Amino acid sequence: MLYRETGQFRTSYAADQAIFPLRQDRIGLAAIALVAALAVPLLADDFFINTIMIPFLIFALASIGLNLLTGYAGLLSLGTGAFMGVGAYACYKLTTFFPEVNVLLLILLSGFFSAGIGFVFGLPSLRIKGFYLAVATLAAQFFLDWCFNRIGWLYNYNASGAIEVPTREAFGIVLTGPTATPLARYMAVLALVVLMTWLASNLVRGRIGRSWMMVRDMDIAAELMGIRLLRTKLLAFAVSSFYCGVAGAMMVFLWLGAAEASSFGINVSFQVLFMVIIGGLGSLLGSFMGAAFIWILPIVIRAVPATLGLDIGAATVEHVSFMLVGGLIIFILIAEPHGFARLWQVAKQKMRTWPFPY
Repeated sequence: MLYRETGQFRTSYAADQAIFPLRQDRIGLAAIALVAALAVPLLADDFFINTIMIPFLIFALASIGLNLLTGYAGLLSLGTGAFMGVGAYACYKLTTFFPEVNVLLLILLSGFFSAGIGFVFGLPSLRIKGFYLAVATLAAQFFLDWCFNRIGWLYNYNASGAIEVPTREAFGIVLTGPTATPLARYMAVLALVVLMTWLASNLVRGRIGRSWMMVRDMDIAAELMGIRLLRTKLLAFAVSSFYCGVAGAMMVFLWLGAAEASSFGINVSFQVLFMVIIGGLGSLLGSFMGAAFIWILPIVIRAVPATLGLDIGAATVEHVSFMLVGGLIIFILIAEPHGFARLWQVAKQKMRTWPFPY
């Protein structure tokens, strides 16, 4: 369908439903994609890739999973770390049962196990919500932590209770194990994150996403309009847990190489929740912004004294880093409670109208 365009305002329904309706967004996305796919592999060293880029993308994917549940469906969860652990342990068992299968496929399949667990723990969401639902998901966190520590079948009865990633390939390239290169693991993580972000963007703009947002805004009105609350909420829990499970599998197989149950504790759940809140509820772009702020900024702050040649002690640097990040979080939430995503929208609007303000 042909349409007319006046400035940045499009006058057709198809144009309004485009994922990136603005030309500036398309140009910016293309530039970011080129930097991530070409500049980082060519210019960055293994330390930068393994310490910053890989965990940043993994936590961004986990933030997207939680944002689908909390930002779009309005259901608060404190069990993100546990659902990531389900994906990690499921992927570990799948690699032991199917050693010849493409490891990327196993990582994606592990998300379905996490989705099933999320479906079960999402059952109370029909009767309770808000703070009480958060407590219910917190119970899921503690219960799954207990399972990771006590059920030896999950980690093949190792004395330490840890899982160690075996060497596995995908398309003839070693992606897991001690012989895998950081660049190969980074490209695999980048491909999976881009794919799942694209799927999430289409999901939230379709019928399912609109149903989630109706339940978030007013569940009683949504039910009167024909939305089945239990099915909608359980689907939100399942999809969110799927994303978190894939992120947990990538965290162990494509980043850490080994993990214990403590790697998926309550601290991880709060960390991902902070990423979603800082980045912006109900925004996929905000999930990446929040992950960058929470994960990358402390690394940059800790690197400043060494760059300036100051020897003030690692413990002091760590404490100062926590204080600065905490203060910035409080300032951002006071200045803009809707997070970085809202700040970015306001900035784009001002840039489009500059130098002619409203």
